[in-house]
Amino acid sequence: MAETSPVEAPGVAVALARNVRQLREARGMTQAQVSKLAGLPRATWAHLESGGANPTLNVLLGAATALQVTVEELLAEPRAAAKHYAKGALPEKVRPGGGLVRKLLPDPIPGMDFDRMELPPQTTITGIPHTAGTREYLACESGALRLTVSGESFTLTPGDVVAFRGDQKHAYQNVGSRTAVGYSVVVLARVR
Repeated sequence: MAETSPVEAPGVAVALARNVRQLREARGMTQAQVSKLAGLPRATWAHLESGGANPTLNVLLGAATALQVTVEELLAEPRAAAKHYAKGALPEKVRPGGGLVRKLLPDPIPGMDFDRMELPPQTTITGIPHTAGTREYLACESGALRLTVSGESFTLTPGDVVAFRGDQKHAYQNVGSRTAVGYSVVVLARVR
């Protein structure tokens, strides 16, 4: 049985066509304009948008560069324009000590993690050190949060942000008298 390459897989050409056309139209460009940016003949671009193309990697890279997206985004199955996620629909976990950590995004972003933390008064959440080179950002929305990282403490009030190495021991504590809310963004170290 012959193997099917990822670009030839059923539905990929149709997804590519929809994505290329939608991205071009969203930018208000004609096929002639975007094909020039991509360094491709206009006929090649029209073939991409027709759904009948089986492009080379160079054609895909040219299209992705012209549209300022990744090749993966060009090949991905198109998503609905919008989807509502009600409170509680995204993963959440009560941490030891009583703090609630909830995912902020339904779709993962490679190499990044976004969480919303709710800490009742006097609650502490111990962070788990990530791989070497990871950066972490903590933003305070309400209340008062204390971040302790490698023996150093920072008190955050609404609007404050602390950037720190996420590969160290760290903990988040509500030092106020009402529930504190913060947002954690983790940018994982790239594998080389």
